[in-house]
Amino acid sequence: MEWTGARYKDKPTVEVPIWIEAPPERVWELVSDIELMPSLSTELQSVEWLDPGARPAPGARFVGRSSHEAFGEWATTSHVVEYEPPRVFAWAVEDPEQPSAIWRFTLEPDNGGTLLRQWMQLGPGRSGLSVAIDRMPEKEQKIVFVRMREFEVNIGDTLTAIKKLAEQAGKASV
Repeated sequence: MEWTGARYKDKPTVEVPIWIEAPPERVWELVSDIELMPSLSTELQSVEWLDPGARPAPGARFVGRSSHEAFGEWATTSHVVEYEPPRVFAWAVEDPEQPSAIWRFTLEPDNGGTLLRQWMQLGPGRSGLSVAIDRMPEKEQKIVFVRMREFEVNIGDTLTAIKKLAEQAGKASV
C-alpha cells in the first residue's frame, strides 16, 4: 500500500485480489459462511447471526466481536447490503446509511478457477479509529494509513486461508 495522505472523511479503501484454483461456487461457500471467518482472521474473534434462523440475505444482521492490541475488544452489528450468489457478498458495519466500514467479497470465474477480491472502505460513519483521530488530530493521515495497511495485510492473510481451504476441498473430491 502506498501513502495517499487520505483522511478518514475521504472514505479510504483497500482491495486485495487472489486467484484460486477452484470454481466460484466452492469459493462462495467459504466467503458467505460468516461463522467461518473468525478461524481465518487474527482480529475477528466471533460472529453470530442476530435473527433466529438467519442466513446471508439482504438486510440480514450479524454481530462480530473483534480484538486488537491497540484498540482492545469491541463488538459491531453488520447489515448485509449486497448478496448475489456466487458473485457478491457485502455488509455495512453499524448504520447501513452511515457505516463505519463496508466490506465486500467479489468472485469472478477466471482461467478455470476464481478471481476473488476482498475490498473494504473505512467510514464515513465513526468507528474506533475516530477516537484515536480525535485524540491526535495532527496525526490523522498517519493513523488512517497505518490502519489501512493493517487491513491490507489481514485481508491478504484471510484470502490466502480461503484459497487453501477451497483448493484442498477440490483435491479431496478428485
